[in-house]
Amino acid sequence: MGRTVIVGDVHGCTSELEDLLDHVKFGGADRLVLVGDLVVRGPDPHGTLALVRRLGGRAVRGNHEGKLLAWRRRHKPIGPDHERVAHVLSDAEWKMLEALPFWLDLPEHGVRVVHAGVIPGLPIHRVPPEALIKMRTVDGRTWSAEGNAGPLWGTLYKGPPHVVFGHNAHPGPRFHPWATGIDTGCVYGGRLTALVLEAGEAVPRGTKVRRFLESVPARRRYYGGKGGPMSR
Repeated sequence: MGRTVIVGDVHGCTSELEDLLDHVKFGGADRLVLVGDLVVRGPDPHGTLALVRRLGGRAVRGNHEGKLLAWRRRHKPIGPDHERVAHVLSDAEWKMLEALPFWLDLPEHGVRVVHAGVIPGLPIHRVPPEALIKMRTVDGRTWSAEGNAGPLWGTLYKGPPHVVFGHNAHPGPRFHPWATGIDTGCVYGGRLTALVLEAGEAVPRGTKVRRFLESVPARRRYYGGKGGPMSR
């Protein structure tokens, strides 16, 4: 058995994903897992999806995949960033997005992977799918996609399992007692981060997880500017 490499939000930054996998010396026995938002906002959605497929990677659904799928299924309006991707995806790429689950359990590591978060105290199968891909904060059982609508959900969540998530871009990883956020804003000019675990290795709680994290810098800022997610 090889290692498990859990990667933060890629957003079509294929070159940085390749840089990160080279940095951690990703090998044939290793397993690739991604926290969602594989595409949109970055330069190369086709390359990202092809690389994940070639490596046999697994991923959960992010809010950007959710927007694309809602447009395809229910003709819900989307913005220009999503339209550019929606109109160029192949049938095989659409099938890949449609197959993405809302969460993924890695019991050998005591880990649950979701894109955005979970509602503390609520069984995972009862958490609304929209919350799993969009939430940032929570007030009781009421979740919000806004970052200032209450405490961050991870500050209140008590595991196990340990939740590894993305979505809420931040210059550095987010450390909570039972949750670790690894969206370090690559598409905004930040870094692309991975949690690297040896076979059967459990994730430690809180900031102790820091020693399992590896990252590479973005080659440039692809999206956003002053006032964007990385400037909050």
